[in-house]
Amino acid sequence: MVYLGSMLLCTGNPFISAYLQSDWFGKGVFWALLLLSVVSWIVLIQKIWMLFCVRKSSAAFSALFSEKDPLGLQFSKSIKGYFFELPNPLFDMYKTFKSKALAMIHRNHLYVPGNTLFSSDDLDLLSSELEISTLMQIKKFEKHLFVLSTVVTLGPFVGLLGTVWGILVSFSQMQGRSGGDGMLAGLSLALATTVLGLVVAIPAIIGHNYLKNALREFRCDMGDFAHTLLSSTELSLKEGEHAKKTASLL
Repeated sequence: MVYLGSMLLCTGNPFISAYLQSDWFGKGVFWALLLLSVVSWIVLIQKIWMLFCVRKSSAAFSALFSEKDPLGLQFSKSIKGYFFELPNPLFDMYKTFKSKALAMIHRNHLYVPGNTLFSSDDLDLLSSELEISTLMQIKKFEKHLFVLSTVVTLGPFVGLLGTVWGILVSFSQMQGRSGGDGMLAGLSLALATTVLGLVVAIPAIIGHNYLKNALREFRCDMGDFAHTLLSSTELSLKEGEHAKKTASLL
């Protein structure tokens, strides 16, 4: 590791040499590519960490949730990580749904004596609430995800800009007959920025595609959970009402 670091930082490294031999514009291209790479990796690491936390919290919540008693799960405090609150989308969806469902049951019990079932309008409203909650969770995950797609597009173009500038410098040195060192410096700048542009863009496009696919899968999981939550709540209330009517007839 130490040898690798020293090799990368030594002046014999082709990228370091190209940077040192380039003019102010070429150095600006190098710094732009470095900035794009840093921003890309920050977003990529943060999103992968969020995805890991979401999968972990979703598995824990699914183990606690019961379809036989969908409204019986008590609220608990959100899980705290080392620095931030860990995301728990299914818990947030359930919390919103339970609050709305209990408010509707209380309202129906007060204004429609003996009837604790949801009306069709109530079920439509609860379904809409779940859809809105799902979209809000997706929006949280997609926040700053556009940075990766921007880096994928912009990285190669910035590298191409350095390539064109390096070739332009090389031809200018040839035309001015100022020697071969300037021409070699221009060609070195052109090749180095091309490689760096691809190095910046390739991890970004891989990470972006991976996260988009994971987000698509999790959207399906949240849709399945919303359907299960709504149907199991309706079914459990119908069974409870049927049990009360049967007991009153005995």
